[in-house]
Amino acid sequence: NMQHKYQGKTMQIKSVLYLSAVAGQARYSIPEEQAEGSFVGNIARDLDLDVARLISGKARIITKGGRQYVDLNKDKGILVIKERIDREELCGKTTPCSFSFEVILENPIQLYRVTVEVTDINDNSPLFPKDEIILKIAENAALGTRFSLENADDADVANNDIQKYTLKPSDHFKLEVQNQPGGGRFVEMVLQNPLDREKEETHSLVLIASDGGEPRRSGTVRIHITVLDANDNSPVCSQAVYKAEVKENSPEGTVITTVSANDPDKGVNGQVTYSIAHVAKETKQLFEVNVQTGEIKVAGKLDFEKSKTYQLNVQASDHGGFSDTCKFFIQITDENDNVPTIQLMSFSNSISEDSPPGTTIAVLNVDDEDSDGNGAVKCSINSDVPFKIESSLTGYYTIVTEDFLDRESIPEYNLTITVSDQGSPPLSSSKNINVKVSDVNDSPPKFDHSEYAKTVAENNSPGLSVFTVSANDADWGQNARVSYFLQERDINGLAVSSLVSVNSDTGVIHAVRSFDYEQIKWFEFNVTARDAGSPPLSSVATVKIIVQDQNDNPPQVLYPVQTGGSLVAEMVPRSAEVGYLVTKVVAVDVDSGQNAWLSYKLQKATDRALFEVGLQNGEIRTIRQVTDKDAVKQRLTVIVEDNGQPSRSATVIVNVAVADSFPEVLSEFTDLTHDKEYNDNLTFYLVLALAVVSFLFITCLVVIISVKIYRWRQSRILYHSNLPVIPYYPPRYSDTLGTRTLPHVYNYEVCRTTDSRKSDMKYMQPMSQSLVSVDGAGDDVPQINKQLSGNCSQMSTLVSHFFKLLRSFFSLVCVCVCVCVCVCVCVCVCVLERERERERERERERERECVALRLNLPDAR
Repeated sequence: NMQHKYQGKTMQIKSVLYLSAVAGQARYSIPEEQAEGSFVGNIARDLDLDVARLISGKARIITKGGRQYVDLNKDKGILVIKERIDREELCGKTTPCSFSFEVILENPIQLYRVTVEVTDINDNSPLFPKDEIILKIAENAALGTRFSLENADDADVANNDIQKYTLKPSDHFKLEVQNQPGGGRFVEMVLQNPLDREKEETHSLVLIASDGGEPRRSGTVRIHITVLDANDNSPVCSQAVYKAEVKENSPEGTVITTVSANDPDKGVNGQVTYSIAHVAKETKQLFEVNVQTGEIKVAGKLDFEKSKTYQLNVQASDHGGFSDTCKFFIQITDENDNVPTIQLMSFSNSISEDSPPGTTIAVLNVDDEDSDGNGAVKCSINSDVPFKIESSLTGYYTIVTEDFLDRESIPEYNLTITVSDQGSPPLSSSKNINVKVSDVNDSPPKFDHSEYAKTVAENNSPGLSVFTVSANDADWGQNARVSYFLQERDINGLAVSSLVSVNSDTGVIHAVRSFDYEQIKWFEFNVTARDAGSPPLSSVATVKIIVQDQNDNPPQVLYPVQTGGSLVAEMVPRSAEVGYLVTKVVAVDVDSGQNAWLSYKLQKATDRALFEVGLQNGEIRTIRQVTDKDAVKQRLTVIVEDNGQPSRSATVIVNVAVADSFPEVLSEFTDLTHDKEYNDNLTFYLVLALAVVSFLFITCLVVIISVKIYRWRQSRILYHSNLPVIPYYPPRYSDTLGTRTLPHVYNYEVCRTTDSRKSDMKYMQPMSQSLVSVDGAGDDVPQINKQLSGNCSQMSTLVSHFFKLLRSFFSLVCVCVCVCVCVCVCVCVCVLERERERERERERERERECVALRLNLPDAR
């Protein structure tokens, strides 16, 4: 016995632990009626499990029934009471009383069986089925006559069950307790002193049933006895013991057997009735006896799995108070009436594809409540899956992998678990489970092709989508998400990333720059496809980009060389025959293919009937006999075209000299340059000088016109003016001394016309020598007006002089500018003409040297 203190409560626990290292079992013993949270056992220590393993393995309790009496504290690794345990409710009279459950751990799956035995405490008192027992006994009953009494029932077991019966008072009767073969008891009251009806007609007794528990409990029942007149004989059973078999699930009313008893008495005292006595209430509900005939029939549903045997006490009684009891043992035979059941104790609906063979995916419990062959089961699964079923503990099976799994081949499996018993006919049941295979990054991305080739026309636009590489990953989810990358390398001194790029998500390859066939005709690079697994897997594909030539280059003439101003002439003797090879135009095209196929044509010629050009080879030959009438100077324009679409071309001018001697050639070709136009610099300076002169001329013209317009407008204003003239008297003309006199006044009259450039001024003599009064006498007003008119004439004369000077100035400026421009133009023309003469001399010298060279080297062509 061990004393445990848990959660502030002290209790006595009789704990017996059975461990099996192989089976993984533990057994505990606890009293019934413990409080919730009470300690049951330290499962972590007893099963040699770490507390961390209980947490990581998600340890849990699996029970067969619907009730779970014990809970698992994973943090401490102990078992505690979860709900009230009543041994009598759990097991009844069955001893020992226990319940079992399994503890399941995952990753990996482990199964442990735990059995908890529930010990009895004396928590029930003996209880009689009735409050009183009524007996009728004849007064002449013989001593030793036995009378059966109803047994008391105590739900407890062992020492807590009924231990003794006591009868009070005990003057006429005594008690005898008979033990039955099945372990039960029945109580009989035995007559030990004769009865006398005349002295005592009734007797009242008390029957006490006591158990042996601590504290002791008891139950009582009153017995009322009525003493009757004499009854000579008692009923006697035909057999003391009856035995019979009956199938479970037999319908109600099925006759099992018939008991009989004989009573020699006549009349009422000889009539025998039958009853079932001294059995439990549950048994009485299953069987019934015919009171008159003694037939025993099935009255309830028999279940072999609940009880295999029953014992009935059949009492035969007459009406005189005598009785006899016979024992009837009923054996229940099993029938295959229970279908095997399948309960998944643990199941992982997903298993990694890299799990090794033998990995457990499910633990299941198979149970058949039948017995013997009817309860023997066979468990199997469908054979078309890489799994097998193994038996671990009794009634427990595990489903494990039999082979390696490949999610890419089969992503999930449907398993059918079939359980059948060995009854006749056999019963079976099945359960379907679905197992998904979880992905592991075991498949690298796979390109559609290991090598790709794509042709791209040159001169493409940057950013052009060239084509798409694609790789597929047989994995799933993140493991199948593929990204694309370029492997960096140098191509003709350029990084591959400067030529192309790849979209990491779609695999689209773009041109980063415009390709030039003449620089790069093709290039190769590698593209890596990498998944997002851990660790990531990758594969490589080779991509070849072929740059397709475009006709983007015109032909280039290598011969004859264009010297930019100097003259090169091919000499043909006048004795040349038909087909005479004059020269050969040599040209190349840096393009390729048909874009570089060149053809030669004669575009212009001084005499088209004298020369022809070979279409393919560019050879210039004579097509007729050269005559004396043919000009010495022959100018041929040859056009060279490629075969592209559209075609490009180049032209070359070939000068041919038809002559037999060098002086003849020299005299003709030295004047060729006299026909040339002025060079670009001369033209530019002449145009510039003309522009400057034109600008200055227009400017002068605009200024002169503006002056004329202005003068005309001024004269019009003076001619048409009607404004009054307000006289103004200077202070010097007033008589400050009060003499009322003014100095002498002279009037000047300006006479001008409005439409003439000439004006006449007339000087008049003084009008009077007399003084004029400042007070404004009527005689003085005309004199003042004449004076003001003279002032206006003076101002007009000044304006006229100013405009004359301005016109003369502008005229002088225009003349000077024109003279300067003319001088500059003459100087520029002279300088440029001098330069032109020098250039002509140099050209003539070069032409003489060139012609002389060709005449000395006739095979140079």
